[in-house]
Amino acid sequence: MAAYRKLINIKKNACLVIYFLTLELHYSICILFDLNFTTFDPNDKTIIYEGSANPASSAIQLTINQQGKLMNGSIGRATYYQPIHLWNKTTNNLTDFTSYFTFTINSQNRKNYGDGIAFFLEPSGSKKPNATKGGSMGLTLDNQALNSTENPFVAVEFDIYPNRWDPPHEHAGIDINSMRSVANVTWLADIKQGELNEAWINYNSGSRNLSIIFTGFNNETSTIVKQHLSAIVDLRLYLPEFVTVGFSAATGNATAIHSISSWDFSSTLEAQQDNNKTNTQDPIASSPSFNTSTSNKKKAKTGLAAGSGIGGFIFFGLLGFVSVIFWKKWKKGKEEEDGEFEEYMGEEFGKGTGPKKYTYAELAHAANNFKDEHKLGQGGFGGVYRGFLKDTKSYVAIKRVSEDSHQGIKEFASEVTIISKLRHRNLVQLIGWCHERKKLLLVYEYMPNGSLDIHLFKKQSFLKWAVRYTIAKGLASALLYLHEEWEQCVIHRDIKASNIMLDSEFNAKLGDFGLARFVDHGKGAQTTALAGTMGYLAPECATIGRASKETDVYSFGIVALEILCGRKPIENKTQENEINIVEWVWGLYGRGGILEAVDPRLSGDFDEEQIKCLMIVGLWCAHPDPNNRPSIRQAIQVLNFEVPPPNLPSSMPVPTYLEGPLNSFSINGSDEGQSKNIISFSSNINSTTSDVSSTSVLYSR
Repeated sequence: MAAYRKLINIKKNACLVIYFLTLELHYSICILFDLNFTTFDPNDKTIIYEGSANPASSAIQLTINQQGKLMNGSIGRATYYQPIHLWNKTTNNLTDFTSYFTFTINSQNRKNYGDGIAFFLEPSGSKKPNATKGGSMGLTLDNQALNSTENPFVAVEFDIYPNRWDPPHEHAGIDINSMRSVANVTWLADIKQGELNEAWINYNSGSRNLSIIFTGFNNETSTIVKQHLSAIVDLRLYLPEFVTVGFSAATGNATAIHSISSWDFSSTLEAQQDNNKTNTQDPIASSPSFNTSTSNKKKAKTGLAAGSGIGGFIFFGLLGFVSVIFWKKWKKGKEEEDGEFEEYMGEEFGKGTGPKKYTYAELAHAANNFKDEHKLGQGGFGGVYRGFLKDTKSYVAIKRVSEDSHQGIKEFASEVTIISKLRHRNLVQLIGWCHERKKLLLVYEYMPNGSLDIHLFKKQSFLKWAVRYTIAKGLASALLYLHEEWEQCVIHRDIKASNIMLDSEFNAKLGDFGLARFVDHGKGAQTTALAGTMGYLAPECATIGRASKETDVYSFGIVALEILCGRKPIENKTQENEINIVEWVWGLYGRGGILEAVDPRLSGDFDEEQIKCLMIVGLWCAHPDPNNRPSIRQAIQVLNFEVPPPNLPSSMPVPTYLEGPLNSFSINGSDEGQSKNIISFSSNINSTTSDVSSTSVLYSR
């Protein structure tokens, strides 16, 4: 690393020298302006707060949100402290810009609320108008005439209060010098619950198109939806060259909490360097005391040029020599380190249009150095962090494998190579990866609704039945693709609720392929290494030490029951007959009490036929005998009501071992020291032997 840092320093010094040598050249430059606030720090002076606005809880609170203070008549603005170059008077060129931000408007379950949030551009140096009414939204004076040029601005508003100039419902609008929008669309907002919203604003200087994509919430399906709005606006007609950008919000008699959680803004503008103001008169030559002849001046300039040329040649020659030495040392170390990794990855990887290779520095910057406030979750192999990639201008989930993790280079390479080849709507997409100086990172598409376990077990949100049934079918579709539809069979080996991610519309996407393996379709689809998570492991895994399509199907059955019941597969703090989800549900099935297992949070709001169907499919897939489990294709046919569900035994079959002690098997599934067990099944749950009793302990752990 020391050699690497030296090389970087040398490159930086070289860049500085080149910069100073070229200061007096006539040139054109491309100005790139970029902001990226993933959180808002009270000590950060680059954001100017006016009125009620202030930084709190890593976000911008635009209106009053303090206990004991009235929220009525609150107006706040937050702007970037430097002006933005919007267009060039000399060339008449306009900038392209994009602005992405996340925000919430929360009425705290009140039915009456106001007024809304706006992203705006105003002349540089503009301040908050002296207004008191919520309808101004911090952009205009009270009772200011519509379409007035007194306070010029262009804004995108998310308006939640119907003023006399507004449409009747919550809406998004594009405003020009007026609170009456030139274009608007009804916004499917969830203000009572304060859902997190996303907005992408893009301005195309060529087409003059100002377009907005933003999220809404469909209460009927409990899903997040994307909405669109656009208008043709020549910003040069309304705004000066330099503008102030930021956010404003206001409340009137009706109130709500208005906050900005993150903000990314970038713009580009081709500008000409001003070289017309050079001094044509030599200040030394014009001095009265200076009387050197013209020929001497020419010689002096020639000597200076020659000296500069020789010195520059020597300097850059040495610079190049030293750079090559350090580069070779750094490259040799990197090649030695990457040798083992490339061996697992294979020669063909990276030659196609697969995931992109990122540097560690790029990903660390994207995730703000992996601070805890960006952590989305923690798994056995390390943490997963939310980051923002500038090259794609999108949020991503970055899996950072911890150095003390059991996931080594082989498992990491496996995850990269396997998932990079898979393409399915119900699989999490791998965007990029990084292996650098023993640091292993994977970059996945960002799933705004997190993982399924958060919604089922941590009670952070409520999933309606229709959404749950769709999630179950989506997971089954992903598994069908892995087992039967791709060119090789893929055994996932770790299907569980925390590995099922939910996109913005709550579609299921299976992720985490660190334990997955390729198997040829004609070879029985078995892999020798035992892996997975207790509670989701099929009972035969602990005895034969092999994973197969049938063990994946078993894990799917467990997840199906979790979706139905809203509980984990093993619950130790409950009655003995309810500890294991399969045993508990099968018992209810046997005595006709299926509906007793349904998640009580559903409050009876479900399709009873779908409930029975998913329960039977879940039990069928979690059958203790792998030979009696369905293929995932058969399970899908039942879920789609294409074929009737099977008739299962009224009592759960129990595995019994005819030879070989249980403790002769290694939990890591190695082939050494394993006996060959023969498994038989009995549908009489009371007729168990001592060996069965041992199995039961493991199965319900």
